[in-house]
Amino acid sequence: MTNGTPPGRGGTELGRYLRARRAQIRPEEAGLPAGTGLRRTPGLRREELATLAGVSVDYYTRLERGRETNPSPAVIDALARALRLSGDAHERLHELAELASGRLTEPRPTTECEVRPSVVRMLEALRPLPAYVVSPHNHLLAANVPGRRLMPGLWDWPAEQRNITRYLFLHPVGRELYVPWEETVASSVAHLRAVGGRDPDSPQLAALVGELCLKSPEFARLWDRYEVRERGGGVKTFAHPKAGSMTLTYEVMRLARTAGQRLITYQAEPGSADETAMLSLDTAARSAPRDDVLTASRG
Repeated sequence: MTNGTPPGRGGTELGRYLRARRAQIRPEEAGLPAGTGLRRTPGLRREELATLAGVSVDYYTRLERGRETNPSPAVIDALARALRLSGDAHERLHELAELASGRLTEPRPTTECEVRPSVVRMLEALRPLPAYVVSPHNHLLAANVPGRRLMPGLWDWPAEQRNITRYLFLHPVGRELYVPWEETVASSVAHLRAVGGRDPDSPQLAALVGELCLKSPEFARLWDRYEVRERGGGVKTFAHPKAGSMTLTYEVMRLARTAGQRLITYQAEPGSADETAMLSLDTAARSAPRDDVLTASRG
């Protein structure tokens, strides 16, 4: 399913998350002696993690294998401390525990691809700032002129393929545009892991992850690490083929009354070379029609 493992393998998403995070903790990071000789298991052994969390090895093993599906919040917090999880990663552990137990019963949202006309008008009003709207799984739904020009080649793809994470891994420009690329893709994959916890049965996410695991070894490696991080704004550096190098700040805003759509907009320090480069993305800003926003539905 969405974890990139073959269909039919047993267990729960909670168990897969615990295994993936356990493999990333070295004994010395957890305050344990490294020991001598080679360890057959990467990271902590099950018995080591169980001891650190104050649960029995048998109980923890059943959690990983999906035979125990109702851990208490106190046990989840203890496991999070032992795994050194915080923020989004800690919250994700609680979400997966609730999913495993069946306590999360309200229907999960599906990806909504229709962008409201008022949002389209707002994208145009934000010019000359690059701005676009994405689905929970980073599918690009609408963009103003500079927003399209910020990611060359992405809008040449058919509407159903216009996904920013897909662009990062599979488009030749996407692999060169962001500096450093490795940091950008790690953040993008961690975001997909975070939103996947709220919509674990999404066919859109399953299709995207399945494609990228097959076509990109880098994506498959990052997906298996199971790092979780929401994206709420920050700084990105671009090596743009036409505008040149520029470092822009970006903000991420959730849109009301949608199934997780987000509006992302970029800006630069006023009067800086970065701003000059950014503004060159919108050289037609004063003369282009005011409805020049491209949406997925318009193709």
